[in-house]
Amino acid sequence: MIIARALRDGVGRVHAAPSVVFGVYLLTLLLALPFASAVRSAIGDDLGHSLTAARAADGVDYEWWQAFEQRASGLATTFTPSIIGFAAPLGNLSDLADRVALPVAVAGAVGAYLAIWAFLVGGVLDRYARQRPTRPSGFFSACGVFFFRFLRLGLLALVAYALIFGVVHGWLFDGLYERVTRNVTVERSAFFVRLGLYAVFGLLVAAVNLVFDYAKVRAVVEDRRSMIGALRAGARFVWRHRVDTIGLYVAVGALFALVLAAYAAVAPGVWGPGWSTARGLAIAQLYVLARLWVKLVFYASETSLFQQRLAHAGYTAAPTPTWPESAAAETIGNASPGRRV
Repeated sequence: MIIARALRDGVGRVHAAPSVVFGVYLLTLLLALPFASAVRSAIGDDLGHSLTAARAADGVDYEWWQAFEQRASGLATTFTPSIIGFAAPLGNLSDLADRVALPVAVAGAVGAYLAIWAFLVGGVLDRYARQRPTRPSGFFSACGVFFFRFLRLGLLALVAYALIFGVVHGWLFDGLYERVTRNVTVERSAFFVRLGLYAVFGLLVAAVNLVFDYAKVRAVVEDRRSMIGALRAGARFVWRHRVDTIGLYVAVGALFALVLAAYAAVAPGVWGPGWSTARGLAIAQLYVLARLWVKLVFYASETSLFQQRLAHAGYTAAPTPTWPESAAAETIGNASPGRRV
């Protein structure tokens, strides 16, 4: 089955390039450290050398925590009980589904993270498409080639997501939901109506995400310069191979669900000082690493599926072999009869 083969191949491509996984993880950690330091400083300034600080050192002081939430500003507003253990991913999913606006400081951090990914994803997809070590020079060369192209693609994605979250979300939950449940007297019925609308909204977000993912894959594998053309090509590929693309999306989603389930089983709640705190932090970082691994498997398996379906010598024309030529050109060269491996 092509879906299972693409998923296995994607996992294999990720495992064949462990430096990509750990490089992305370290970059994520380094990006988070300044913001974590800012929150730490805000907490330290609030506690000072008071008796409350001594109690907080021995365990969680909810009375102080509630007071701190009311006084906090900027990044410190993110220090809430929902960051503990498995509540964090659940809170993020809930905020996304309900279109909860991010604080300005957090939105800045998210924007910086997305910009870094726009730079890295070209090199990541190029490495997985070539299926051989590209070395730092080749990896970052591909990153630079596709960075500005993916910035343009990101603007198109921004428009699409703005329509979904700004227009469609309001129409579904502020308009349709209110009309459907206006005369409903059973709370359970209203709950299932809202649950169904969440499902519709989630499918729309997933569809847009899927199209833009394959637009990136086609841009890299075929060395496309027009991002509008790549987006149209990505949409055509998703539609013509909808069973395979949706099936692979669901399969990787199930893989992510397994990671979430494992984290829910081992994630600590409120931990105390000493070794238990270190254990909680270690578990949280393993979850971040596993989540990034799933994201990379998603990219690698999508690349594998596209190459299995379309990226072959009879389909793709070889460009002029100048560095960095597209991954498709290298694949064609490797497949030529006179090539010795």
